[in-house]
Amino acid sequence: MFFYIYTVLITLLYIISTPFLIIASFKSKYKTSIWARFFLYKNRALKPNGIWFHVCSFGEAKAIKVIVDALDRDKLRLTTTTQTGKSVIDTYAKQSRYLPFEILLFSWIKPQQALVVMEAEFWYLMFLIAKKKGAKTLLINARMSDKSYPKYLKMRWFYKELFKYVDRVYAQSDIDKERLESLGARDVCVIGNIKLANIPKPTKYFTKLDSLVVCGASTHKNEEELILKAYIKLKNRRADAKLLLVPRHPERFDSVYELGNTFATKYGLSIDRFSNGSTFESDIVIVDMLGELINIYAISDVVIIGGSFEPIGGHNVAEASQFGCKIISGEHYFNQRDIYRAVSGIEVVSKDTLSQKLLEYESIAHSKIEYKTDIEEILRELR
Repeated sequence: MFFYIYTVLITLLYIISTPFLIIASFKSKYKTSIWARFFLYKNRALKPNGIWFHVCSFGEAKAIKVIVDALDRDKLRLTTTTQTGKSVIDTYAKQSRYLPFEILLFSWIKPQQALVVMEAEFWYLMFLIAKKKGAKTLLINARMSDKSYPKYLKMRWFYKELFKYVDRVYAQSDIDKERLESLGARDVCVIGNIKLANIPKPTKYFTKLDSLVVCGASTHKNEEELILKAYIKLKNRRADAKLLLVPRHPERFDSVYELGNTFATKYGLSIDRFSNGSTFESDIVIVDMLGELINIYAISDVVIIGGSFEPIGGHNVAEASQFGCKIISGEHYFNQRDIYRAVSGIEVVSKDTLSQKLLEYESIAHSKIEYKTDIEEILRELR
């Protein structure tokens, strides 16, 4: 009964949303993904009899690399729901696609040996259809943050139905395990955060600057202005200080540059876009190219973690800590608690105290990764 009611409701939702989806498809961010996901345009079904990984974001796509690299590439099948995620999975295997909207999955999904879903991509029909067609279904790197858990509890009736079709769950922590089990998850194993097992390495090496380099990493709306204000105060004390701002989302590159240019003009500083020549000569550099953050970390002295000064949930601090960077984080890191516990030396501050903490950068300890995650259990299951 639940299956039929759910299917009817999302079918109605699909029909009602169609005009709005077509309008949204004119935005550059969605022009490919919407047509592929909701209208199956140039989105053929994955070949059968493989190991199918589904991820959402750029970060999740990067995190599974350590797993897919250990498997037969011809067996790999990959899907995502985002443009940035697609740019990553395309490098892993030819069988990479956008995941269609649920109601389109009945004919699109082919029998696979396994379905491996990353973190919190809870698509009911994806799990159900894959399971009915013979796949072993795994949820990996599963988490349930303090902020999101109460919302999931209100929908416990839904997740109990979904978890009937999930064979095994690999959780990030004991608290995640307890919360997932309360929602109906079975056979839950705690192995830590997979992102600690696959910390990206630089793809190119820049010469370390003589200047003090501050990196605003994976920033979101409102955070750039906060970091720019803190940087101006530091600049008054350390004339050689440089700021490298790395926005999280490509569609914000232009607006962040305009904001940085306003500050640069007001305070008589130089500014440039990284795409203009990949140099760091200016006081402020807007890094407007994907995949460069790890290379920027390698030459940074102080890293201010974006997504933590707004209620986003934080980002992966292990990537910066492998270089011993001094790390300043905001208080909203609820999606990264397990990684934060694994890294020592992180200074957690409020918005109001960021400027003061940056001025006191010399007193901040160098960060260090204290332990990593073993993914061998997942690999054994898949093999």
